[in-house]
Amino acid sequence: MADKIIYLAEARNGAPAIPARLESPSGNVADSLGRPLHDLRISITDRCNFRCVYCMPKDVFDKNHVYLPHTDLLSFEEITRVARLFVEHGVEKIRLTGGEPLLRKNIEKLIAMLAALRTPSGQPLDLTLTTNGSLLARKAQALKDAGLNRVTVSLDSLDDATFKRMNDVDFAVADVLHGIAAAHQAGLGPIKINMVVKAGMNEQEIVPMARHFKGTPYILRFIEYMDVGASNGWNLQEVIPSAEVVRRIGAHMPLLPINPNYTGETAARWRYADGSGEIGLISSVTQAFCADCSRARLSTEGKLYTCLFASSGHDLRSLLRGGRSDAEISSAVAQLWRGRADRYSQLRTSQTDLTGTTLEHGKKKVEMSYIGG
Repeated sequence: MADKIIYLAEARNGAPAIPARLESPSGNVADSLGRPLHDLRISITDRCNFRCVYCMPKDVFDKNHVYLPHTDLLSFEEITRVARLFVEHGVEKIRLTGGEPLLRKNIEKLIAMLAALRTPSGQPLDLTLTTNGSLLARKAQALKDAGLNRVTVSLDSLDDATFKRMNDVDFAVADVLHGIAAAHQAGLGPIKINMVVKAGMNEQEIVPMARHFKGTPYILRFIEYMDVGASNGWNLQEVIPSAEVVRRIGAHMPLLPINPNYTGETAARWRYADGSGEIGLISSVTQAFCADCSRARLSTEGKLYTCLFASSGHDLRSLLRGGRSDAEISSAVAQLWRGRADRYSQLRTSQTDLTGTTLEHGKKKVEMSYIGG
């Protein structure tokens, strides 16, 4: 099985260059396509207690899989320092991801540190977290008390057999629903429920999921099965287009499109015609949203990625641990973002016409389990 181990060193790249002239952050840096830096997603662990077939399949991430040593992970102080610099460049929203972020010991301390940050205008951040829900019931209140605003919970089916087949660790639906209820009780809302739809595995759950969460305080979002990384054996034929999801739900529960909450929102929004809530559709395969993407991603070991589908990152950890000043790191980040031209999904769509032919980069894309969704 050793040949199936994914060594994260494959995704390494050098540290970003320090500009000759340092600059003060303006709070509004834009990339080469005019996209602002608005969101920062931070992976705080590469470990997960699920083995979802679309993210960390068990035949790849088996008992011999090599995880990062703790010393390689960014400390809470390093994460907070980087986050503060990004906030000075315009970031208003931070999402903690993994792996499974609730596996990171003392995560509440990190949340409290991040919750203390303020934007240049003095506003608190929108501080969120994505979780598989397995530890949510026991941690929800502590997360809220530490300053977390809300959570997004992954749940791919309401049918136990289907869900267990997808998480591949025999974890029950009822336990995730219990965690969702605990998060709601703690005030971590509005809670979003993410369902990755994979043809031949859980597509029959689209309508039951919609019906179950219709009329509740929760927002259900359907995600097209994506070609992130190389371990999940992605095949275009296993993608259920968002348009088909809307058609199936609409046949039972009429839907109407509604405007996004903000520019760059990943999910297209639809509301039930009877006013009993809304759903979201994340369509990075069939309806690329690269044009408005304002997200940067920080890996567990401090690599900065400017695209979810990137093949390499920029090593901020070496700057953090190399004695570089805030001004130097901040200027390097600004220069890197200004040079950003990523639009993988857009290019994939235009070059394949969704026929199943993928782009040939000659490089492996970073794994979702390493960089977060």
